[in-house]
Amino acid sequence: MGKLTIVSARNAKPGRHADGQGLYLLVKPSGSKSWLLRVQVDGCRRDIGLGSYHVFTLTEARERAAELRKAAKLGKDPVIARDQDRRKVPTFKEAAKACHTEMKKGWTDKHAAMFLSSLETHIFPTIGNIRVDQLEALQIRDALAPIWHRIPDMARKVRIRIGMVLNYAHGQGWRPNEAPVRALSLLLSKQPAAGNFAAMPYQEVPAFVAGIRSKSETVGRLALLFLIFTAARSGEVRSARWSHIDLKHRLWHRPAELMKTRVTHTVTLNDAAISILERVELLRGSEDGLVFPNSKGVQMSDMTISKIMRDMKLPYVPHGFRSSFTVSIGAQKGPPIGVEEGPP
Repeated sequence: MGKLTIVSARNAKPGRHADGQGLYLLVKPSGSKSWLLRVQVDGCRRDIGLGSYHVFTLTEARERAAELRKAAKLGKDPVIARDQDRRKVPTFKEAAKACHTEMKKGWTDKHAAMFLSSLETHIFPTIGNIRVDQLEALQIRDALAPIWHRIPDMARKVRIRIGMVLNYAHGQGWRPNEAPVRALSLLLSKQPAAGNFAAMPYQEVPAFVAGIRSKSETVGRLALLFLIFTAARSGEVRSARWSHIDLKHRLWHRPAELMKTRVTHTVTLNDAAISILERVELLRGSEDGLVFPNSKGVQMSDMTISKIMRDMKLPYVPHGFRSSFTVSIGAQKGPPIGVEEGPP
């Protein structure tokens, strides 16, 4: 039985603390702790690092030490044995890509792309090449620090994605512990309260719609009006195809792969939405073509719709119309905003 206990290891002061059979816990003045194994190989003493105390528990350190002592007795080089074992553990970047490959099967294409691109942009440059079993809360905090207050919404999403990768790695046996959620919460400073998407007050929407109609007609403006009249998300509108539209029965069948909830949803189209489809149908390229294609005939970017509002010097975003729609329903006894509007 070793001399160290979980409590004594946790409270160990700077120095070298023996557990027995050549296993030591090294504590530096800075407070960092690591495991070391001292063995005899061909009559020579070898000191072999076994990893961080925060990565490997006392029990795991003893197990690793026992495996390397056995390798030494068999005439093998325990350092080579240790390194061979280490090579089986992927870096955070490799683990993230493996997690992405597995998890994206249940995600939309947009979410899958954002998951990986956000990590590539904000996290891989700092901790991507660290082995996933050696990644600690302090390193994650430092990687998040540059964006934690500058772009808080993205930082929160990235933090969640890091946690998903680490939990996936734990499930794969690459990491002894799950994501250090509690420790990270204590290390990260408080962010400003998260706000919703900037939504236009519903009372202002009719005048805004009239303003859009007074301008020259473009596919982007028609798409924005359709978004308002259906309370749909930008991605759902931009991805809509004529095969999803049933003009005869006034229905919009939105397939699961386009929905955030991954559930098929059918919307009954009001007069205002139908009038938009009748106008844009003149541009229809094929039976299954996009309802609102860009000038090149492919899906328009999210920025196309957002730019319309920015050019009008408004502090709102297209997604905010979903909130405007919801508030209007609660405030009005009649039809929601946009339904009573005439054709453009």
